[in-house]
Amino acid sequence: MGELSNTASTLLALLMLAAGGLGWGGVTMIRRGERQKGVLMLICAVVLVGNVLIWTV
Repeated sequence: MGELSNTASTLLALLMLAAGGLGWGGVTMIRRGERQKGVLMLICAVVLVGNVLIWTV
């Protein structure tokens, strides 16, 4: 597989930042007592990281 374009690399970097934000937000929501929303945010973060792994590996 060839090299990723600049646009694709930027998009993947933004997805990783979003996954980090979702992970942090998910943990914060769980600590505040909103368990369902927090777990859903963590699941979304895992899906984003999985998508980045699929595109890069």
